[in-house]
Amino acid sequence: MKNIHLGIIEDEPVLRKNIAQFFSDLPGFELQGSSDSVERFMELVPAATPLDVLLLDINLPGGMSGLEGINILKERYKKPDIIMWSSYEDPDKIFRALQSGADSYLIKREPLITIKEAVQIVYNGGAFMSPSIARKVVDYFVPQRREASDNPVLTERQLQIVDGLVNGLSYKMVAADLDISVETVRDHIKKIYKRLHVNNKAEVIRKRMNGEI
Repeated sequence: MKNIHLGIIEDEPVLRKNIAQFFSDLPGFELQGSSDSVERFMELVPAATPLDVLLLDINLPGGMSGLEGINILKERYKKPDIIMWSSYEDPDKIFRALQSGADSYLIKREPLITIKEAVQIVYNGGAFMSPSIARKVVDYFVPQRREASDNPVLTERQLQIVDGLVNGLSYKMVAADLDISVETVRDHIKKIYKRLHVNNKAEVIRKRMNGEI
């Protein structure tokens, strides 16, 4: 079985030494280099070095942060999978890392066995996030989905039909006012009901009058 070629960039000396020793002692892993900065890592590890997974801290000494180094490291080492290994749990840094090209996000306080599992999962094509990070990602997107659901978007024509109903017009009168057929109005009404998750005209009117659409 092929060894997983691993790199580590972490500025805290004791932590870097411990994690490097842990992986050096594990069968199936080959530590290709460890350093306290992106610049130093690239000095120590030649571009031709096989590198499958890289544990990368965010705040680093020198002129380049971990976030700034993601694309440079991927280009230099033929696109290794990068796991951001950080103490930060604020959404801004999480999403900046993922948007910059990081493949996973791991909190430093995770036990060594979890870090090992994360490296293996990412190497095998998966993605890994610490549970607290995964929750923040979910929480970020759920309100957006809820907002989209609570504020359904109707087309301009559908809104015109809804406004006709609010003004007390019949389907026939709405059709005449908009110069379309009654069947077209009925077709739009079905779509409006489906979009608004309602079953009758009264509910449509109520939503419009309450400013929900």
